[in-house]
Amino acid sequence: MPHRILVIDDDPDIVDALAVLLEGEGYEVHTASDGEEGLARIRELNPDLIVLDLLMPRLDGYGVCKTLQDPRWSKWKDIPIIVLTSVSEDASQRRYELETGVRMDVDDYIEKPIDPEVVLERIQKAMARREK
Repeated sequence: MPHRILVIDDDPDIVDALAVLLEGEGYEVHTASDGEEGLARIRELNPDLIVLDLLMPRLDGYGVCKTLQDPRWSKWKDIPIIVLTSVSEDASQRRYELETGVRMDVDDYIEKPIDPEVVLERIQKAMARREK
């Protein structure tokens, strides 16, 4: 059975590019265009990995991370998360920690514009860590 990946991003070009790339590698790809839809899809699909944009309307990636740390979401808290960001990893992590007082518990970061080889390498590493 193929690994199920949920891509949560409001940029249709990024979503399409990731879907083509990941489906070409044999992954089952599902998408959501904002954090609220993403959380609903997490409950519905129980994905093996989440690719999450930080800056989105309605509920951003920071809000999704914070929600997944809530005890009511404990069933899904171990799903690996790879953050897609157009801001540097250090800046985004610091902003989140300052705003929420919570360490951003994600597996990896990929900066936009995305490099297909980097995306595949990071996803494979995150999947391997989960399966240990």
